[in-house]
Amino acid sequence: MATEPIWKSGYDEEPGIAIGETPKNASFHDDPELGADVVDIARIEAVYKKLDRRILPAFWVLYFLCSAIRSNVGLAQTMNTKQGHDLASVLNLTPKQVSTGLALFYVCYVLFDLPSNLVMSKLSPHVWMSRIVVGVGIIGTCLTAMKAAWSFYLLRLLLGIVIAGMWPGMSYYLTLFYPPSRTGKRIGRYFTAAQVSAAVVGLVSAGFQEMDGLQGLTGFQWMFLLYGLVGIVVGVSLLWWLPDRPLPPGEVRNRDGWRKWIPQSKPALTGEDARIHYEDLTRVYHRSAWNIRDLWHVVIDWRLWPLVIMYFGVVGVGIGTQSYGTVIIRGINPDLTSIQLSLLFAPIWIMDLIAILLVTPLSDRFHHHRALFFSIAVLFQIAGLLITTFASDGWARYGGLLIVGFGLGPTVPITMTWTNEIFQPRHGEVGVAAASALVSGLGNLGSILTTYALYTGWPEDGEGKHKYRKSNLVMIGILCGSILAAGTMVVLLRFFRTSSAKKASSASSTSEGQGVVIDGAARREVQQRGLGRLWVRR
Repeated sequence: MATEPIWKSGYDEEPGIAIGETPKNASFHDDPELGADVVDIARIEAVYKKLDRRILPAFWVLYFLCSAIRSNVGLAQTMNTKQGHDLASVLNLTPKQVSTGLALFYVCYVLFDLPSNLVMSKLSPHVWMSRIVVGVGIIGTCLTAMKAAWSFYLLRLLLGIVIAGMWPGMSYYLTLFYPPSRTGKRIGRYFTAAQVSAAVVGLVSAGFQEMDGLQGLTGFQWMFLLYGLVGIVVGVSLLWWLPDRPLPPGEVRNRDGWRKWIPQSKPALTGEDARIHYEDLTRVYHRSAWNIRDLWHVVIDWRLWPLVIMYFGVVGVGIGTQSYGTVIIRGINPDLTSIQLSLLFAPIWIMDLIAILLVTPLSDRFHHHRALFFSIAVLFQIAGLLITTFASDGWARYGGLLIVGFGLGPTVPITMTWTNEIFQPRHGEVGVAAASALVSGLGNLGSILTTYALYTGWPEDGEGKHKYRKSNLVMIGILCGSILAAGTMVVLLRFFRTSSAKKASSASSTSEGQGVVIDGAARREVQQRGLGRLWVRR
C-alpha cells in the first residue's frame, strides 16, 4: 500500500506545499530529461481509460436526456404551428410569457447550483446525481399536463430547482477520478451529449409532430412525456451504473444509517488498477472535511470572477441559440414550415459537436494555454453572429449560425476545466465543488439575459429587414466581455504566481493555509504533453 503523504503546515516558509513520499512499489522510472521520477504513462493511461469506460457513457446518457428535457420547450414553440398546436397557442401564451418561463428556469438554476454541489460533496456523489436525474424526469413528465401560463411558470421553476447542480456536479465528480488537467477532454466528451441532444431532438421533433392528436395529446406533449419517462428510468439506473467516490486500498465503505438502503455500486477500480490510481492521484483519497471558513475563502478568491464572466458570455449565447435558434431561422425565412425549421436547427449542433471533439483534446495537451483556445472559439461565435446579422443572403445568414455553433462547442468545457485546475490545488475538494457551482450558477445569469430580454422577449427587435439585429449585437457584446476576462485572468495569474504555485499547479498559485499533495499526476503534469503520441494507440 502507498505511504501516507507528509503534510507541511500551510504557514511554513513555502506556504501550502505538502510533499507525498514515493511508495516503494510505485510504477516509476527515471526520466533523464526531467531529472525526476515519472509515472509509467502507458500503465496509468490504461487505468484512466478503464475509468472512461465506466463513467463517461453514464454521464453522456444522463446529460443527453436532461439537456433534451431542459431545452425541448424551445422546439415546442414552433411544433405544429399550422394546426395551432404549438406551445404558445395551446397555453395561450404571449411571446413575453414564453420568455419569462424560459428565464425562470435559470433563476432557480443560479440560486440552487451552489447548495446542490455542496450537498453532493458531503453525501455520496453518485446517489446525488441519481436524485437529480430522477427529479428532472419527473418534472419533465409533468410538463405534459401544462394548461396555462401559471403551470408553465411553476414547472419551469421546479425544473430549475431539481436540475441545479447537475452540470457543475459532473465536473466536480470527474476530479474525484482524474487530474484536473485531464478533465477537459472528458468534459468535452459528455458535453457532446448536449449537442447530439439538440440535433436529435430537433430531428425527432419532426416525428413527434406526426403524432399530433394521437390519444388527445399534441406533438410537443408526446415529446415531454416520453423524454420524461426515459429520464426517470435512467436516473434510477445510475445507482448501479456510476461508481461512488474512490477509497484508499484496504478501506471499507461506510454502510451505516441511510446508506444501507442504497444499492451498492461496483467499485470503479480494483486490485492493481486501484493501487496505481491511488499512487497517481493521492490527493483525492485524503480529503479533509470543509467548513464555512473554507467555503468563504473560495468565494473571495479573485480568480473566481474572471471565470464567471467568461462563462456568462458563452453560456448566454449557447442557451440563446438553443432556445431561439428556430426563431432566428424563421426570421431569416418566414416561409419555412415547422418541420423544415426543426431539420435546419440540427446542423448547428453537429458543428458544435465537431468543434468539441477537435479542440478539447488539444486544450488538455496544451493545458497552459486554455485562454487561447477559449478566445479563438469565442471569435468564431462573434464572426458567425455578425454574418447572421448583416449578410444579405438568407443562406449566408444561416451559415453564420453554423459558425456560431462551431465556436460554442469548446468554450464551456474549457471554462469548467480551467476552474478545476485553478481551484483544486488552492482549496481542495470544496474549491472544485464550490467554484464550479458558482461559475456555472452565476454564469447562467447570461442565460437569463438571452432568454428573457432578447429575441421574443424584445418584440420591437423582431421587426424590420434585419430581424433580431439588436439581440445579436448584445450577444456579441457579452462575448467580447468573455475574451477580455480570459485575457485578464492570464495576466493576473502570471503576476500573482509564486514559485510554490508552480510546483503545485500549472494553472494557478497555491493559497496560504492550504495543503496540497504533490502526487504522481501533479509531478508529471507540470509540463504539457503537446502533440507527442496523440494518434499512437497505447
